[in-house]
Amino acid sequence: MERRATFRTPLLPWLLVLPQLLIIFVFFYWPTGEAFVWAFTLEQPWGGGREWVGWQNFFEVFSSAHYWSSVKVSIVYALGTSILAIGVALLLALFVDREVRGSRHWRVALIWPYAIAAPAIGMIFRFVFDARAGIFSVLNTISPNAWDPSLNGTHAMLMLILAGAWQLVAYNFVFFLAGLQSIPRGLTEAAAMDGAGPMRRMRDIQVPLLAPTFFFLLVINLTDSFTNSFGLVDIMTAGGPARATDLMVYKIYADGFKGLDYSGAAAQSIVLMGLMVLLTFIQFRFVERKMHYR
Repeated sequence: MERRATFRTPLLPWLLVLPQLLIIFVFFYWPTGEAFVWAFTLEQPWGGGREWVGWQNFFEVFSSAHYWSSVKVSIVYALGTSILAIGVALLLALFVDREVRGSRHWRVALIWPYAIAAPAIGMIFRFVFDARAGIFSVLNTISPNAWDPSLNGTHAMLMLILAGAWQLVAYNFVFFLAGLQSIPRGLTEAAAMDGAGPMRRMRDIQVPLLAPTFFFLLVINLTDSFTNSFGLVDIMTAGGPARATDLMVYKIYADGFKGLDYSGAAAQSIVLMGLMVLLTFIQFRFVERKMHYR
């Protein structure tokens, strides 16, 4: 029998959800609305009114070589981070899913990194990969400048991808482990009785049954890589060297708060928002509905 909550007055449920609605309005809908207005106007850096310019800000954004360079490095970062994070998380989940000594403690330890803030992760990895005192500094004793993220864009991007993937591994691990534990043990046990080894069972049974989880995490990781990478970039590389790590989300900040181009930054944020909406649509339209097994 279905149970429903009843209230003495229709005003009470609205009062209960009012704090959440205020938070959503103040920190999401209001800034989003302002961004839409600024994207179609020319905002003065120090105030003094605005001028309607229509699509001019978007035309300038799409005609900028720096912007397309930012899109390129953002795609490289998003793909590199997502592939690495998903691959490592799947491997860890496959190992931890087996009943080995201390598996419960390993599960807890592998989840903890996701609770660390991005700026803290960026600071840690900046010291770990420092060209003078980091783990790769020994390469510079063999050959000068063999490793220097402050001067080499490839090194900086690699460092950034490793930091971003390390942050996402814990999140992916939770979902992969839950997916593995939802697979009936009878399937893997029957395969083992038929002579299939661990690698064969993983390839033919476990990984195919994890396809819905895989595609879900792929969309989530790509979305996170495009939007939540600001803390890492700001602490580790500040978009350098020579714009090699100037991701879209960081370019919005740099153009708006450093370059005082509020209108251009607002137009870029609208484009990035549209990309996130597209990824979300793909997730709900194709991943959630079509990725299932009967």
